[in-house]
Amino acid sequence: MFIIIGILIVFGATIGGFMMAGGNPGVLLHLSEFVVILGIALGVLVISTPVHVIKEMVSKLKTALAGKTDTKENYVELLKMLYEIFMIGRRSGLIALEEHVMNPGASAIFNKYPAFTANHERMEFLINGLKPVIDGKIKPDQLESLLMDELRAKAEEATHPVHAYQMIGDSLPAIGIVAAVLGIINTMSSIADGPEAVGSKVAAALTGTMLGIFVSYGMVNPVANRISAMDADKTAYLRCIVSAVSGFAKGLAPITAIEIARRTVAHNCQPGGDELENILKSLK
Repeated sequence: MFIIIGILIVFGATIGGFMMAGGNPGVLLHLSEFVVILGIALGVLVISTPVHVIKEMVSKLKTALAGKTDTKENYVELLKMLYEIFMIGRRSGLIALEEHVMNPGASAIFNKYPAFTANHERMEFLINGLKPVIDGKIKPDQLESLLMDELRAKAEEATHPVHAYQMIGDSLPAIGIVAAVLGIINTMSSIADGPEAVGSKVAAALTGTMLGIFVSYGMVNPVANRISAMDADKTAYLRCIVSAVSGFAKGLAPITAIEIARRTVAHNCQPGGDELENILKSLK
């Protein structure tokens, strides 16, 4: 929602200021300039970006427009779920966890937290982190390093759509100049038509330069920054899982492993220590 509000502010300030200075918004609408600038930008994107990254760009744009981010409640639910899982492992042994980890769809614990299980990426990350704890194929001290390597790989992959958006955003001002030059060339061939015709074509050419800069710094680059921030939030959520699972694998008490994970949460989403402890005690 906020990204839409921001776009409306950008458009409102631009068009409003132009009209306050006596400008007519209609003179900014030159279809040929839109075709040249947006068409070239699309072509550059197709040339430089793999198809799967383009699909991810569309997906991330939809997510950014929706404006959904993790909240304190999301982290509380995560920590509650992890605590319940760890308590089963502590009380009944790691074998008791096997039925939950190997068949999460039938797990009574996971089914209590549908918002988490609905996110396939997060669910898979947690299950892959718990499996080595159960089968013992990886030493507890090695598990954290393994999970962090996977997390870094995910974070690196998430930067590809952002880099593509930034590449287009950085290219648009120069593409606007191309559109302007084409407009000036067209103007030179119309000098004999008189000052009024020349003025109209020069205005259209300048609109191309303005459009390239406006779309770049007013829309594309800000969207790229928003997506990058959302990716950082997703990475922070997975890092919380890493801290909890690796702590439990090292033999820490469930409440201690959860406390370590709680402290990795950003301040705006972090539940208080006493608050979380009371919530976890109520689960018993």
